[in-house]
Amino acid sequence: MTTLTVAAVLLGGTLAGCGGASPAPPPSPSAPATASASAAAKKPPTMAPGPAGRTPVFSRRAAGGGGAEKVVALTFDADMTADQGPRAKAGERFDNPELIALLRRLKVPSTVFMTGRWAEEYPAQAKGIGADDLFEVANHSYSHYAFTADCYGLPAVGKDAMARDVARAFSAFRQAGVRNVVPYFRFPGGCYDEAALRALTPANVTAVQWDVVSGDAFATDAGAVAEQVLDGVRPGSLVVMHCTRSAAPVTGEAIGRIVPELRKRGYRFVKVSELMEG
Repeated sequence: MTTLTVAAVLLGGTLAGCGGASPAPPPSPSAPATASASAAAKKPPTMAPGPAGRTPVFSRRAAGGGGAEKVVALTFDADMTADQGPRAKAGERFDNPELIALLRRLKVPSTVFMTGRWAEEYPAQAKGIGADDLFEVANHSYSHYAFTADCYGLPAVGKDAMARDVARAFSAFRQAGVRNVVPYFRFPGGCYDEAALRALTPANVTAVQWDVVSGDAFATDAGAVAEQVLDGVRPGSLVVMHCTRSAAPVTGEAIGRIVPELRKRGYRFVKVSELMEG
């Protein structure tokens, strides 16, 4: 998990997750109902539930014998809390269309972990991301509230409301017309415990963490972000970044350095679903 300061979270409020396969279980009402024709033909891989049905957690591809394949998954959190509407109306940008456009130009398959509140605020962008086969959309909760009692100062979701919160985010995706939705969930702040894993069992999702923290949240030095990612990536890595302009303003510039260098090193970019499948 990351080492964000409480001060940073209180300043931005939305990016506390910046820096902590077996057959798919049967679908549940809270799982995404919309998907592209190609996704329908091949279900995204998920992990088998843990002991007592607890939600499984995935953070990177395990190293295989004979040398691990040089693949890496870049993931981007689209964060917005339920109470940040007034800030958005006042002009604060919680989106980053320039970053999404850059990923398209560079042809980088990516997974976007989106909050339901973000999809409500930017429905056209959410729909556009979900309609592009370059991307897949995963669940980052409805309003980026914490799933543990002590998580970087974030308000907490009650245990009995956690599965409903995840379902509400999936519902927001459907309302926005988002396709290419996968049954993956990222805990706000990366904070979870055994009680949260048990509470999310009805949501029928695989939790997705990371092994490389980009440090892009609140960063002003794109070079430092790029260096941190390039130093941390190993075959099978999963990187956490953000697509929220106001709180991660240099992510696009960092991506412009990270992608060419990793390709030069022989890496291939994949979505989380492909990383998990391997």
